Amino acid sequence: MKLGRLILLTAAALAGCGGEEGPDPIESAAPPYEAVQVEDNFMVPMRDGMRLATDVYRPARDGEPVDERFPVLLHRTPYNKASDRLSEQARWFASHGYVVVVQDMRGLYFSEGMFQKYHEFDAPDGFDTVAWIVDLDYVSPSVGMWGTSYGAHTQADVAKLSPPGLETLVLTMGGLSDAWTHKVRNHGAFELGQQLGWAHSQLAAVTDEPSVRARLEAEGPADWFPNTPFRKGENPLSAAPNFEDYYLEMQNHGDYDDYFRGIGRNWAEYYEQTADIPMLHVGGWYDSYAPGTIQSFLELSRVKSAPMTLVMGPWTHGGNARSYAGDIELGAAAAIEDFAREFHLRWFDARLKGQGSFAPFADGRLEDGSPGPVTLFVMGGGDGRRDENGRLFHGGEWRTATAWPLDGTEMTRFHLRAGGGLTPEMPGEDEGSSAYTYDPEHPVPTIGGAFSGALKRGGYDQREKTFRSLSGGSENGFFGSEVDGRRTAERSDVLVFESEPLAEDIEVTGPVSARLWVSSSAPDTDFTAKLVDVYPPSDDFPEGFDLNITDGIQRARYRDSRETEILMTPGQIYELEVTLFPTANRFQAGHRIRLEISSSNFPRFDPNPNTGEPLGRHTRTVPAENVIHHAAEHPSALVLPLQPIE
Repeated sequence: MKLGRLILLTAAALAGCGGEEGPDPIESAAPPYEAVQVEDNFMVPMRDGMRLATDVYRPARDGEPVDERFPVLLHRTPYNKASDRLSEQARWFASHGYVVVVQDMRGLYFSEGMFQKYHEFDAPDGFDTVAWIVDLDYVSPSVGMWGTSYGAHTQADVAKLSPPGLETLVLTMGGLSDAWTHKVRNHGAFELGQQLGWAHSQLAAVTDEPSVRARLEAEGPADWFPNTPFRKGENPLSAAPNFEDYYLEMQNHGDYDDYFRGIGRNWAEYYEQTADIPMLHVGGWYDSYAPGTIQSFLELSRVKSAPMTLVMGPWTHGGNARSYAGDIELGAAAAIEDFAREFHLRWFDARLKGQGSFAPFADGRLEDGSPGPVTLFVMGGGDGRRDENGRLFHGGEWRTATAWPLDGTEMTRFHLRAGGGLTPEMPGEDEGSSAYTYDPEHPVPTIGGAFSGALKRGGYDQREKTFRSLSGGSENGFFGSEVDGRRTAERSDVLVFESEPLAEDIEVTGPVSARLWVSSSAPDTDFTAKLVDVYPPSDDFPEGFDLNITDGIQRARYRDSRETEILMTPGQIYELEVTLFPTANRFQAGHRIRLEISSSNFPRFDPNPNTGEPLGRHTRTVPAENVIHHAAEHPSALVLPLQPIE
């Protein structure tokens, strides 16, 4: 059933179209089709009878749609198919010879049904939508999909069921390879900032209740974080039971079982059955999906015959067209300015129309012009000055590779030493341990890192008396947490281990981890690890600059298995691994490599109460005396993927 209308858009209107990052600064040639016909709100039936609102954009001339069959670009979204940015991007693609289909997901905006995040319906809904598309008499049965974040997750869901006609995907900063290791949980810890921040931002889409809307306008996520964990019927999400139900399930569900193996929350379990089609995986070092983007590229490359392509930039979530991340500037080359339009068009023209071959950049910034399957940005190498926007110039360069990790990678242990050293040399037998007190009532604040949602949008910096971005390499900014004016390294509940000033540049590109020998006074606690590029003092930064490169967390009860929790015996020594996000950074001569270890990172992750009670349902909190052992018998180490410096 169609409930739509026809709109004709001229080439002049199309010239102002932007994409997911807003208007592109790149001037494009005139599109081949002078107008676009939009038929909005087709109510497309799903297999269970629910109908999803769907808009169709068609190339047009002389007031009529062109009488040809075109390949299709499909975008499914929880963020309103009629939003200006999405509709403008759809019109632009249509003007370049594609039928473009944009759909509201189940239970949101104009679509029927009940919304649940990462729901089991998403995959069959996508399958049924592709089936509906290929039956249209004005399309060729070749469907490509695009989208960022949840828009990438919906693509992965469709591909898991391999519908006929689906030919290619462009997955940008999404896809959710495994919700237990990122996005819902992170190695056992709950991704509080992501999940509660997202629920707060989307609640308005599912409620017309004036009191709820008033509360959303009066309160931000930062007002909700301190009152967690939530209890059923006693929290702001109770106004929308479907949101409350899915959120509480995430908050309280810890074991990796059928819940986390479900098709809406997992791709890794479904790689084998996924459609064997070319895919472009786009991620950022400061993006919350970074490890999943790389995992999907690697595993699908292994089990599929179709080519997989990986592009990893220095970006925060959705920041592909920007040259900066948080408080650092990476240089103009870091940005793909035409990302929302021409970048995608190069891929789809090559894969769906057989026109040319795909290259990430149209300006020849890669010397050979024919990149391998991996294109990545190695951060660092800048002069450290403060630029006109107040950001530290960290710099970097693009590189191509044939594999990940890169050929020639040397996984090298930097051992934690008594007195706070960090060296390749093994510790002595008498180098003992370092201890700190972790109090869940006073957690270490989130400062910088790879995340999305509310945290990415920034927080209030008491020192600067201004709002600022928190994601990326920020060293300042507090959001929903205590403010006491200290750098994290100055806190008594943070252990610092760092190298001497480097005699020469060191490049770290690849997977990063910390192998720690630990003990605790508590039956359960968390251990966090943060890799920091420590700039020396300069005229622009007299106190130096602590640049968060990457970090990670491990909930101790899941140290040996993610499927079954095993509490600790207080005082007993255990070996565990903290998996940090992958990265690519050049630590320059004169800088130091620092590892910061603690037990909290709030509000990015929920503070562990240290009691060992069921997750999300604890009744009290207690401080934990946590110990990192680093003598020869227990050689804790930071494991870095070193690259040869040419």
